[in-house]
Amino acid sequence: MSTASSRTPLSLLDREEISRGLAEGLEQKEIAERIGRSPSVVSREIRRHGGRERYRAAHANSHAAMARRRPKVRKLDRLPGLRREVLARLGRGHSPDQIAGRLRREHGHRDPDRVISHEAVYTWIYALPTGELARHGVRLRSGRTTRRPRGRAGTPGARIVGMRSIDERPAEAAGRAVPGHWEGDLIIGRNGQTALGTLVERTSRFFLPVPLLAGKNAGAVCDALIETVTGVPEILRKSLTWDRGSEMAQHQRLSLATDLAVYFAHPHSPWERGTNENTNRLLREYFPKSTDIAGDPAYLKCVAEELNARPRRILAYRTPAEVFTELLTSSVASTD
Repeated sequence: MSTASSRTPLSLLDREEISRGLAEGLEQKEIAERIGRSPSVVSREIRRHGGRERYRAAHANSHAAMARRRPKVRKLDRLPGLRREVLARLGRGHSPDQIAGRLRREHGHRDPDRVISHEAVYTWIYALPTGELARHGVRLRSGRTTRRPRGRAGTPGARIVGMRSIDERPAEAAGRAVPGHWEGDLIIGRNGQTALGTLVERTSRFFLPVPLLAGKNAGAVCDALIETVTGVPEILRKSLTWDRGSEMAQHQRLSLATDLAVYFAHPHSPWERGTNENTNRLLREYFPKSTDIAGDPAYLKCVAEELNARPRRILAYRTPAEVFTELLTSSVASTD
């Protein structure tokens, strides 16, 4: 039998043949040959409509006809419970991708009415009237109402005495299998008057804020880093990679005080600290450019807790806090 185009919708007769084949215990490939379709078409059809045990031709045909209707009602308009869940997570600063991934992780395929794709979230948001999302009390983390390309430029570096290049960093630090390797930088407030130090662990993406209450000169930054780093368990204190800013001129004092090796990225190479760059971009949601950066440690702790509670696609939609805790537990257990 000649194979029909994969774009041609399955007919009721096709679906009845699939149902009979399943009842006979045929493999999907055999059913596909019987109706002249590719095995992938048959596989998707069975999966969408109940699986091998619950597939019924009439129900599948009716459901497929409804799905082809235009205009389609968006899932978030059709399911108020799912809409409330998505809006709540948007309000906590989660991106559509993080929301979609976390819902899949929490509910899997058990309840299709409790999962949604990130594209469906975006299209629903962009279809809303201007200001409607704000009336729900939430906004996209980017602040955009339409998609647009974006770019980011690197920042110039500075010469530092006794620096060790990223090229000298241990091979294990280049990957992410071994925890305890950190990246760091500063984000600067309005007119350069305020700043915040940022540390992020490469494996877990766990973020630590470094309050700079005494300023952002080399001595103040070193003192603040020593105070923050000494709070990290020694087993997760292996290396720190920074850019070539002059605020790290006292890196040798930092290493002596914390036993943390400091390495420096190449000039104009922010991708060598990509995890930290991404974290700093997220922090700009809390501290927009041309605004002062709050130095209150309690507030910074709250910001860190929010960021560390966001599910990340790179972590299979676990949160940095979950992964960091797992790493700490397993590292301590391996030394016992």
